[in-house]
Amino acid sequence: MIHANNSLSRLLNAAPAAVLLCASVAAQQGPVALRGGKLLTVTHGTVESGVLILENGKIAAVGAANAVKVPKDARIIDVSGMTVYPGLIDSETQLGLTEIQAEEMTNDSIELSDEIMPHMHVYDAFHAESELIPVTRYNGITNAIVAPGNRDTLPGQDSFVQLAGKVQEDFLLVRDIAMPLNFSGEQRRNQGGFEHRKFPSTRMGLAAQLRQVFLDAQDYAQKWTDFEKKKSDYEKGKSGAAVKDASSKPDDKDKDKDKDKDKKQPPTPPKRDLKLEALLPYLQGKKLVVLGAEESNDLQAVVALAHEFNLKFVLNHISHSQPVLDYVASLHVPVIVGPIYEEPKPDERYDAVYSLPAQLNKRGVKIAFASYDSHNARNLPYQAGFATAFGLPYDEALKAITINPAEIWGVSDRLGSLDVGKTANVVVANGDPLDVKTDVKRVFIEGKEVPMKDRQTDLRDRYWNP
Repeated sequence: MIHANNSLSRLLNAAPAAVLLCASVAAQQGPVALRGGKLLTVTHGTVESGVLILENGKIAAVGAANAVKVPKDARIIDVSGMTVYPGLIDSETQLGLTEIQAEEMTNDSIELSDEIMPHMHVYDAFHAESELIPVTRYNGITNAIVAPGNRDTLPGQDSFVQLAGKVQEDFLLVRDIAMPLNFSGEQRRNQGGFEHRKFPSTRMGLAAQLRQVFLDAQDYAQKWTDFEKKKSDYEKGKSGAAVKDASSKPDDKDKDKDKDKDKKQPPTPPKRDLKLEALLPYLQGKKLVVLGAEESNDLQAVVALAHEFNLKFVLNHISHSQPVLDYVASLHVPVIVGPIYEEPKPDERYDAVYSLPAQLNKRGVKIAFASYDSHNARNLPYQAGFATAFGLPYDEALKAITINPAEIWGVSDRLGSLDVGKTANVVVANGDPLDVKTDVKRVFIEGKEVPMKDRQTDLRDRYWNP
């Protein structure tokens, strides 16, 4: 186990990479009462005809219509016949990092100069004015993990965002919330000519490269620990010498002048290495590593590496790891699943990917859905709905886009359900949130109703002639 030392801890805490809870959307002035709708609380059942009170950016009350007192100054919105549920959470997107896929200048999701880039931060590139954010929000997604692209093994650190705000700071709720570790064929730079040879082209090459950088980070931490001890010893010695000097006689001081040259100099701190520094919270188990692997051989190799260095992790993708699902369950870690529409491998059943969420749930594995997209992140709830057709219970599907991701990302005290005291990220729709025929009518983020407008509605209103 690596123990953080004072000097290195101060450097880490002062760095912009530190977790930062930012100010977000200003709360709606005065309370708002959503009355008469079907409340999907997620954590304590369904209220068929209920009232939800939003006040000061929080959920102030929730319950049956005859059990909740509506404040006299509340703005009352009749949502009879509507379904009210918590804002949905997408567990991996590239929102704010890409705009037009075909235009290179608008894509800022991956740095290909090196496969090991843990000191890169999504928030440095996050574009809060992206046209894709209102499009995503329009379908009830209010929060998302924004991750770098997956072509690097350690591509940087994820941010947890809220999809509304005036400036970038309003969006970034937790800046460095997790670190992806990708381990699949996509990270093996075995295409092209000689210029690619500096990167690993085999699974054992990826593992060796990762193992070396983790060992280097541990050695880096030890150097800082040693420096801190030397610094402490130096300060104690300096303090003791000062006391002795103060009690010395004048003639003794003359004798000590010749000894000054032999006094120890203060220790020199190690040279800072941002790459190794960024890895320390993860090697210390303070932050979550997201292990990405699709097939069983990659999955088992990367899990073994994670255990070797005592990483705290969740699994990601594992779309084609059906032969080892019992092994996955034995790890007792959550799994991010998707995209569920992926085609099966030639040796798999037609429903191998479609039924994966149900198979994991049957084994007691906590799951969360991710769109792994930006342009189509709005389709997140339909992945959950699709999974119900292949055996995933409805309640578990809804949890997989609400409370489960909130728990996985450590924000369940604020998000993921309709509970008193939580952030008022609330969606009002005209039907089942997992049904493609459902239209979202209202979205509240921190108690403030956000406009139901985006680039697509603007184009519709401009050109549609009824």
